Amino acid sequence: MLWILGADAILHGLKGFTDNAFTRFLADQFEHKAWEGFAFYDLIFPLFVFIVGVSLVFSLRRALARDGRGGALRRVCRRSLLLYALGVFYYGGFAKEWPEIRLLGVLQRIALCYCVAGLCFSLFKPRTLAAITTGLLVGYWALLTWVPFPDVRPEPGGTQPVWRDTGFDHVEQLNLESTNRVRGVFLPGVNLAHYVDQRWLPGYKWDGTWDPEGLLSTLPAIGTCLLGVFAGLLLRDGRWRDGQKVLWLLGVGAVAVALGWLWHLQFPVIKKIWTSSYVLVAAGYSAWLLAGFYYVIEVWRWEKWAMPFVWIGMNPITVYVGSALVNYESVAQRLAGGSVAKWLDATLTPGAGEALLAILTLGIAVGFCRFLYRRNLFLRL
Repeated sequence: MLWILGADAILHGLKGFTDNAFTRFLADQFEHKAWEGFAFYDLIFPLFVFIVGVSLVFSLRRALARDGRGGALRRVCRRSLLLYALGVFYYGGFAKEWPEIRLLGVLQRIALCYCVAGLCFSLFKPRTLAAITTGLLVGYWALLTWVPFPDVRPEPGGTQPVWRDTGFDHVEQLNLESTNRVRGVFLPGVNLAHYVDQRWLPGYKWDGTWDPEGLLSTLPAIGTCLLGVFAGLLLRDGRWRDGQKVLWLLGVGAVAVALGWLWHLQFPVIKKIWTSSYVLVAAGYSAWLLAGFYYVIEVWRWEKWAMPFVWIGMNPITVYVGSALVNYESVAQRLAGGSVAKWLDATLTPGAGEALLAILTLGIAVGFCRFLYRRNLFLRL
């Protein structure tokens, strides 16, 4: 959430302030890969889904003990529906007419992943959860590799991608009735996951004819959440000392990263269809980050430095949805935009104004989180 709220803009501003190989590398890490590959920015969303899995272990165990299985299942369904509704609201709600309403997006995907993972956690034992996770990842790979689908391009064949950047804004532009069948293809807009969106996903699609948070790709995203559940189970397991838990997270994370990049040779790491290899790579990096923070905060007890993260983490949905209503960057522009930014660029160095605006944007967002935290104002779903 820290990066989403504006910390990424600081690094982009740093590139403008001092342009060299290092600052360009940092800035590039805060841009999504256009298609194949992995940058740090491609970790933020799956890391959030992974942490949802970690946290539901703690919250649902309390609910199961207090309210029983029925109460826990009702809690999961209620929270999922509310989060899904917030997702629709975040993307404009019903301000636009149908079919310009986006039914699937970031919050909607989190809601679906939480719902399925929460139900599975409440109903099944860890061994069954492991089988479900494996089935989701292997099954998704098998579907995208072996199931044939129509080549929807007006001129079949070749390497032409199908997305908004290449002029495909509407499903009507596609040849959905094509008799030319392909399989095992992982091009933008020409793969089974995107074909399912093109054929059956109603409403607004983020990339013209398909959505990066589409229907079929939600299946491996649920696997990401379930992998977080296993990390949560490890943290809750009293049989292991804290140091051993950290080693387990580091070791399993290394295995996941290695397997993911090995799988990449046949099933590429692609965020926009959430490939199974992408799930493993992202989960491995997430486990490493969790291990690092757990060791510093829970083992070393270095806690005070992390308070800004606590302020944000106690109200992530509030702040995320609030960003659609209150543009933190526009507030920063009112304070130090226009002539102020130009004066800084001219007086100090080009890019100084942009850097200051980025710092102010993040400061306003974090300050808002601190305001909510200090007054015990928390949005509970």
